[in-house]
Amino acid sequence: MHETDDLAPETAAPQELSLADALALAIYLHRSRELKDAEILYRRILEMAPDNSDAMHFLGVLLHQRDRRSDVAIEFIERSIALKPEHADYYNNLGNVLVERGRFNEATEAYRKALALLPNNCDAWNNLGAVLRALGRFEEAGNAYLKAIDLNPETVYAYNNYGNLLSGQGRVKEAVAFYCKAITLAPGHPDSKRLLVIAYYTLGQIEAAAEVYRDWIKDEPDNPIAQHMLASCSGVDVPKRASDEYIVRTFDSFAGSFDQKLESLSYRAPQLVVEAVSTRQGPPSKNLVVLDAGCGTGLCGPLIEPYASRLIGVDLSSRMLAVARTRHIYDELVTGELGTYLDAHPGTFDLVMSADTLVYFGELHDVFAAAAKALLHRGLLVFTVEEATEDDSIHDGFRINPHGRYSHSRTYVAEALQHAGFEPPFIDAAVLRMESGSPVDGLVVAARLAYDRGTDNPAP
Repeated sequence: MHETDDLAPETAAPQELSLADALALAIYLHRSRELKDAEILYRRILEMAPDNSDAMHFLGVLLHQRDRRSDVAIEFIERSIALKPEHADYYNNLGNVLVERGRFNEATEAYRKALALLPNNCDAWNNLGAVLRALGRFEEAGNAYLKAIDLNPETVYAYNNYGNLLSGQGRVKEAVAFYCKAITLAPGHPDSKRLLVIAYYTLGQIEAAAEVYRDWIKDEPDNPIAQHMLASCSGVDVPKRASDEYIVRTFDSFAGSFDQKLESLSYRAPQLVVEAVSTRQGPPSKNLVVLDAGCGTGLCGPLIEPYASRLIGVDLSSRMLAVARTRHIYDELVTGELGTYLDAHPGTFDLVMSADTLVYFGELHDVFAAAAKALLHRGLLVFTVEEATEDDSIHDGFRINPHGRYSHSRTYVAEALQHAGFEPPFIDAAVLRMESGSPVDGLVVAARLAYDRGTDNPAP
């Protein structure tokens, strides 16, 4: 069902249904992600029954899903609570929305109110644990997770979350036991497998990690995550870049929590890229046509906006783009593969920038050639990659790592850029983020196109 045209008002108008039936239909549409039609129906219900707390509440939840910066969404949820203050789930959902807004102290209060009304609410205990962990209150967070497990010993997410808490405290061996328990409870749950592999990787047990992926592939032979990660752990059948399916599956699943996760890792790639742009371009004058290549949730957008007369973002993950859209910064957001998009837009951009996208490419010649094609005369390409040291594990200038990303040698990056028609690049070493308590070393690269479009002669 399409959002725009499959629910005709004459077939779904509340006056032709009881209010209970209309609400049930609205909730069904909502769960089916037919958000436009669900919103219409919620609002019609509220026109007829302004004190319908469920319609009020779920409309607030929907508005938040559509725009995660919406204060109106929180207002609707709070109004539903005022109408039915004894409803524990209303407080739980309010807490979830406040967490996504970064309002952790208020979220803590909301979860505690939910638990005061319904002390055996396993979800609320788990959510309380998550927000307490975000606040650095680790002992209280652990107690909340364990309470959730005690209330429901089959709650997979609480085992995973408690494992994450232990892992973050350096208690990785203890964490493994909780991840394994989660897999035992739900063998098909991808998060449990992913977290267990991260724990093995942190412990340096790469073969154990590979074995998890081999078992996963036995169950799901075509799973792109299992395929890619087995190659990254085993070094066998390594692709030249991560598949589109792997990228979509991975980042669609992270979209809702991506920004908060990166913030906890002291992520700096967007700032480093824009600093490099500033160094090469000078003060911003809002005169550049800019492509944010692999824009994700749009973290680069607010930083590069002062330079852009037009700002376009492209990414494979539609759910990441949905978050980027809520920033209201980009002139256009496109779902697509980067190389294909660049090839289709010759001579279009003054600046192509990319923060932590090329870490999912091993071989870089094709994407650099596509970027050169898409740039205007003397256009600028700025990006980050993770740095690989020149040792025996590098083949052809890059390698895949057990965490699934590629790293590249400085020499390879420079040679590939010049082969694509760029001037010798400026390359600076930098720490891109922290991972498992250790710095991730990267390269910040800026290269200007060296020739006129359509000629082989160096530009003056």
